[in-house]
Amino acid sequence: MLLRKILAVLAASTATAAAVLAGPSPAAAQAATVGGPAAAARAAGPASTAAPAGTWAAGPASTAARVAAAANPVIVVAGLSTPALGYEPLAARLRADGFRVSIFQLPGLGFGDIADSARAFSAYVDQVRAATGAARVDLVAHSEGGLVSRYLIRNLGGGTKVGRYVSLGTPHYGTYVADIAKFLGLGSCLGIVACQQMAIGSSFLTALNDGDDTPGDVRWTAVRTLQDELVRPVDNATLADGATNVLIQSWCPLRLVGHLGLVLDGTTYTVVRGALTDSPVRPDCYAL
Repeated sequence: MLLRKILAVLAASTATAAAVLAGPSPAAAQAATVGGPAAAARAAGPASTAAPAGTWAAGPASTAARVAAAANPVIVVAGLSTPALGYEPLAARLRADGFRVSIFQLPGLGFGDIADSARAFSAYVDQVRAATGAARVDLVAHSEGGLVSRYLIRNLGGGTKVGRYVSLGTPHYGTYVADIAKFLGLGSCLGIVACQQMAIGSSFLTALNDGDDTPGDVRWTAVRTLQDELVRPVDNATLADGATNVLIQSWCPLRLVGHLGLVLDGTTYTVVRGALTDSPVRPDCYAL
């Protein structure tokens, strides 16, 4: 059952990647996320001229919302094979709570080298900082997006640009699911570079995890779920060296949350919101 699901996901991901890559340019997609149609129109030219612009949506004028609006802008970092649209529900929750939010879709949907994605993300972070006047941004990163973000912080000077880091189901120490295609004789991850890099013991992860897991002046949080069907073992989604690690079922034993569900789940969102406001870990087990 799991094997069929994984192969279906890979097939669907390949089809999605082809469709997205045939559509609008990444610059236009990113600008539309941050600045709306006007920014998208400006981004229709060369990618090097595209930059975040426009207004940042704010939520209700409650005390909590005003606090959130005064905080760092938040970038939701997408995972492998998922376009920005898939993260709009999470972004909408954050905006409703007053956060300034944009979404970063991985170049080529994240199928390529994670280090290359991180370099593109570094430029995007600088664009957001320039557009908002903020010294730092906060990151909420799903799956591969968490590795892209860690590479930025560790290797590209992001430790001085990021205030808070929250990963959702990120295979920090790899996943054996990445090795299944090779086990079946289909090659190493069907040739997908990022998948190869997320395999347990890969050279990429060995280098990324060499030394301090939590470098820089950053508040680190890693969220995981027992039902994660793509990060196995699930404890490989944790970080060492002082990070706050949250297992959803340690607080809410009956909560069922899958890998993609971490982006949509209400209980998980209460953990994300708490991490972004430096609040104690108190998940709401009944949140929708």
